[in-house]
Amino acid sequence: MKVLGAIVALIFLTCAHKAAAQAARIIDGDTLEVAGETFRLHGIDAPEYGQECTKTSGGTWPCGKESTAFLKSITHNQTVHCDDRGSDGYKRTIAVCKVGGSEINAKMVAAGLAWAFERYSDDYLKEQKAAQAAKVGVWQTDTQTPWDFRKARWEVAEQEAPRGCPIKGNISKSGEKIYHPPWSPWYSRTKISEDKGERWFCSEDEAIAAGWRAPIWGG
Repeated sequence: MKVLGAIVALIFLTCAHKAAAQAARIIDGDTLEVAGETFRLHGIDAPEYGQECTKTSGGTWPCGKESTAFLKSITHNQTVHCDDRGSDGYKRTIAVCKVGGSEINAKMVAAGLAWAFERYSDDYLKEQKAAQAAKVGVWQTDTQTPWDFRKARWEVAEQEAPRGCPIKGNISKSGEKIYHPPWSPWYSRTKISEDKGERWFCSEDEAIAAGWRAPIWGG
């Protein structure tokens, strides 16, 4: 029986490992999907997909799109291994993900395409300090952090949304239920038709619980 139990345990662990070690689908600069499971990269916060950052020479650059593209480039045609550090409340698993033994989380911060999310972890402060010193990516000059970007967009949108609930629950032509928070680049062009079943939500977890999903920007 002990041998049988060990075999069963080994099979279980092997299956669990495979579920978190496959090719990745990129959602945005700090979120990816592996084997149908959504992982939020631990300890970092990337610019939102629609976010613009300040350039040294003046003007802005599409830091959110570049962050997403960079994550896609370092995982393309690679086997991605992600661990499990619990859930973030949005049906996403908090994880450190690796490609070829290198931490993706660290690579994003080192490239200046994500911030060390010090509110939750100081694991990537070393990489952040190096990126700051080199003035790469978001560190080339002062720019808005993603958490401040989200807060500013939310505060404006909630003043105009019904009941102060600014998340738009859209239903695509194919029937997919996709929600757009105020920081989505499609937010202004998304119109809500409640007679078609579309809805306004007060929070992302409310939208997820009702069957809507976040947009997938990385393809």
